[in-house]
Order: sequence, then C-alpha cells, then structure tokens
Amino acid sequence: MSKILLVNGPNLNLLGQREPAIYGKLTLPELEKGLSRAADAAGHELLAFQSNHEGQIIDFVHMAAASALGLIINAGAFSHYSYAIRDAIAAVNVRTIEVHISNLYAREEFRHRSVLAPVCVGQISGLGTDGYFAALKWLVDHAHD
Repeated sequence: MSKILLVNGPNLNLLGQREPAIYGKLTLPELEKGLSRAADAAGHELLAFQSNHEGQIIDFVHMAAASALGLIINAGAFSHYSYAIRDAIAAVNVRTIEVHISNLYAREEFRHRSVLAPVCVGQISGLGTDGYFAALKWLVDHAHD
C-alpha cells in the first residue's frame, strides 16, 4: 500500500472555526478522515500532518517522502515566502500538489504568488476542501506514470 502524504501548515488546525465564510465549516480532523477513506478506497494510505512551525513541516517532508507516492500540501501563508519548504519539496523529489481552500488570486495581492508552485506538479486554488480530493484523485490516477 503506497503512502500519500498530506501536509497542512499554519492556522489550518483551526478549520471549521477560522473565517468559515472563506475556509468553510469542515474541521481538519473531518477533512483528514474523508481523505483517508478516499485514499484507502483507492488502495493507498494517507499520512496526515499539520504544524504551525516551518521546521516541523520540513522535517516531516524529509522523513516521510522517501516512501511516498505523492504529497498534497497546503502550506498556508508559508506558500508565499518559505523558500525552505520549497527547497525541501524539491530535495525529496516526490510528486507534489499545492492546494489552497480559497482562491488566492481573488484575495490580497501578497497571496497571488506562491514560491512552492514551481516545484509542484500542479496547484489547486479556490475549490474549498474539494481541492484536496481533486489532488488525491490526480495522484492516484497518475501513480504509475
């Protein structure tokens, strides 16, 4: 059973509470449970991780990526300035899809640029939590490419 990694960055532990008009009412544990079920149904295991700390995200990516089929990451605000997370993704050479719940390009100007995007196979933005499921589907569908 291949592992698919799920990384959520700062403030995503507050899903369901934090600005529900933007981020929805689904909690992070509910999202992880749904994604885990979907991964399991496709014959894969989801390994979920959330941290508000940049270094912990980097350590997780380094540790878990060697045995992973792919990585789904919502690095939150780190997406816009964390060259360290960008370099960690590039270093481990695992297919990565960047996900954002809100449409970054319909928000503040500083959110319009992701430093992670150039080292990801794709970016999904603005589909709510459905974007995570789309990323998972793509990773599963392209597991043998």
